[in-house]
Amino acid sequence: MRNQQVLRALLIATLVILAGCAGSGPSDPIDTSITTSTDSSTDSPTTSSTIATPSPGSLDIHFINVGQSASTLIVSPTGETMLIDSGDWRNDGEYVLQYLKQHNITRIDHLVTSHADADHIGGNAAIINYYETQANGIGAVYDPGIASSSSTYQRYLDAVEQHDVTLYKTQAGDNIQFEGANVGVLAPPEPYLANQERNENSIVLKITYGKTSFLLPGDAAQQEEQYLLDQHGSALNSTVLYAGHHGSQSSTGDTFLDTVTPQAAIISSAYDSQYGHPHEETLNRLAARNIPTYWTAVHGNIVLESTGEQIAIKTQENAPTNPQSLRSASPVEPGATGPVTTRTTITAGDTDGPDTPATTIPATSTPTSSQPTAALQLTEVHADAVGDDANNLNDEYLVLKNTRNAPLDLSGWQIRDEADHSYTIPDGVTLQPGAHITVHTGSGDNTNTDLYWNSGQPVWNNGGDTVIVVDTEGTTVLRETYE
Repeated sequence: MRNQQVLRALLIATLVILAGCAGSGPSDPIDTSITTSTDSSTDSPTTSSTIATPSPGSLDIHFINVGQSASTLIVSPTGETMLIDSGDWRNDGEYVLQYLKQHNITRIDHLVTSHADADHIGGNAAIINYYETQANGIGAVYDPGIASSSSTYQRYLDAVEQHDVTLYKTQAGDNIQFEGANVGVLAPPEPYLANQERNENSIVLKITYGKTSFLLPGDAAQQEEQYLLDQHGSALNSTVLYAGHHGSQSSTGDTFLDTVTPQAAIISSAYDSQYGHPHEETLNRLAARNIPTYWTAVHGNIVLESTGEQIAIKTQENAPTNPQSLRSASPVEPGATGPVTTRTTITAGDTDGPDTPATTIPATSTPTSSQPTAALQLTEVHADAVGDDANNLNDEYLVLKNTRNAPLDLSGWQIRDEADHSYTIPDGVTLQPGAHITVHTGSGDNTNTDLYWNSGQPVWNNGGDTVIVVDTEGTTVLRETYE
């Protein structure tokens, strides 16, 4: 397989020699005479179908807040892990390792180096050394094969060699074997683009899980984006786009955006980026298409949970998603350990397309249920009570509607939020067809139209929360997020 040569000791030595040529990229092609792996039991890239059938569970993609750099953790429905990049060299992987440990990641099955710039491989050596000596190891490393003269790159290769980690040259046409999801490598091509400029030869991945898909272009700029357009066209269409090169104006171009048609975009850069990332030109292009945009600098860590049909978007902070309003939000320091909260849910292939932001429920509006065929519909969330919420708990409430043509017995059903507050509906509560019932946070006498939580304190966050209703069998009947 042309692009799947195993880069073991010989290739590492070649890269080390080329990396020593300060001020220039490699002038000779990588030695491709090494043996191609054909053992299907190894961690080598393999060809697979373009659409993955979802396994039970979710595909989780974590965009870690690492300041002016990038690092993305992907966890498959079966628990297999992929780490793409590892943050800036000045932090030596500190934020990424901290995040991985917090999430009990004991092994990295696939470590992908999008390209050799020090703001993307800053923690590679530390992560390889940690997982190979104190945890359960690194399965394989994937590299586009273009060297850097930096000491950061040298340490990365030294760690690969010291621990004898399998290293693959990875280019367009490869697939990284990943349980439960398809991971296609769309770039860089052979021969390389732009005289082997590293950004323009980033490893570009498209990850597909059921009907949901994620396009991760590294630091791809105009030439690599044009290559992707020429080679893949409408196949670039993805539910979520990770904006190239930290939101630089040289990436995420008009034609590229119009072809990818994302329903949401993610940007990773520092709040006070020395490069001005994300650039206003990029934010304006996203805003012109009404693409909800999440920025690690103000949203903090961002976690996408895909069921194969829908993607729940979780963030540490409830910052704006209008691209032109992002800078109005307060910064979140890299390494902040606060939890993430569901902000919205998007459905793959929504017929409204990317010109309609992901549907959320304002705290005082009438929502549209994300489950219109379900038995129960959330028709209103009144999270912000008049005056002091704590002193007016009965003015904090939810309104539920029976959408069926038959009575709905709610006895024993539970209403929950993301913080694990829980209310059990009393026995004997039956909602007639088309009828509504209001669930107040405060106290009072239950009737056919009003129920009282008796919480003693506010439950529903004014800035956004998730309403979950579970029946007596433990089945989630309704899950709605509002802002």
